[in-house]
This record gives sequence, structure tokens and C-alpha cells, in this order.
Amino acid sequence: MHGTTPTKRQREVLDLIARYIDTQGYRPSYQVIARHLGLRSRAGIARIVQDLESLGLLERHRDDGHFNIEMKGRTAGVLVSWLEVPGDLDAGEDWRREPLQLPEFMLGGYERSSMRLFAVRDNAMSSNGIFDGDIALVEVREFSRPGQIVVAVVNDERTVLRTFNRIGGEIELGSGVDGGETIKVAANRVVIIGVQRGILRPAI
Repeated sequence: MHGTTPTKRQREVLDLIARYIDTQGYRPSYQVIARHLGLRSRAGIARIVQDLESLGLLERHRDDGHFNIEMKGRTAGVLVSWLEVPGDLDAGEDWRREPLQLPEFMLGGYERSSMRLFAVRDNAMSSNGIFDGDIALVEVREFSRPGQIVVAVVNDERTVLRTFNRIGGEIELGSGVDGGETIKVAANRVVIIGVQRGILRPAI
């Protein structure tokens, strides 16, 4: 299994272990991991940890009859996954399915488990310094304050990065570019996925 991309559940366990070590200063037990993830089976967690070990992401050591978990090759970074939203992945861009490891400071004070990546698909927000091909660092949340830049799904099919405003019963998703598209739809036709907290620009 070495070299295979971890599943969503495996990434959750990996992120929880890393976060627990950072905040508590020691490794969580299988029971602690299960409790934090709302699971009952420690055996299920053991299987996930074993799979992560096979992927080369964890290492287990037996001490006094108990397994201790080590983050293998761990640096001061955080694995951040991509948002799973309509239209977010294009054919031929398999690299976007891989989580990116970012320095801890890039997440600011936001909870690492709430952070995701979103591929910017147009230049609608170029006046804010956000361009086609950039990667938005997004805090997952279902609400926004007026004027914040959000990732939103419109009519269950189109996902955009725009400035959020509410006018009566309508949501306005504005472009910062003169003459750019402003999307105005009924509030029940828009789902806020998250709020933009940073921008990454791949090397050309």
C-alpha cells in the first residue's frame, strides 16, 4: 500500500494524532482516537492505524505490551485536504486530490481540521490579488459576514469564489473586477462552503 493516497477517514485519524501531539504533548491511545471521532470500536482504529503504517505515514512501537504511535518523518507542517464540491476537480488534475502539507503558521489561529484547499478557476477576484490557478485556503463554515470572500455553491452545480453580501431575500456574490460577473440568486439557491483565509500561488 506504500505510496497510495490515504482515504478521508485515514486523513482524519492522521490529522487527529498530529493535533493531539501538538496540543497535549503526547500520543493519543486508540480509545482516545475513537472517542474523538465518535466511534465505538478501538479495533477499527487499530486497523486504520495499521493501514497508515503501511502507507508510510505512521510508525508503531510496542512498549510494555502496548502500541505507541509515532508520526513518521513528521515536520512542523499540517496536511490540508481539498474541498469536495461540485466542479472543483478537472480531468487530468489528479495532483489536486493529494492533500498539501503546509507550514503551521499559514493556518493562523484557525482550527486545522476546518481548513481546506480550493482551486481558483477564474480572475473574478483579481482586484483582491486572487487569480486563476491560485489555491484558496478556506475555513469550512456555513455562514459569512457581508464583505467576506467565500466559496459558495450556486444552484447545486456551480462553485465560485466571490465576495458575499445579502440583500433582502437574495444573495449577491460579487466580483471585484470592473464589469465582472455579479451573481444574484435567491438565498435558498446558495450554499456557503467556507470563508477564504489565505492564498497559495503554485510556482510557474
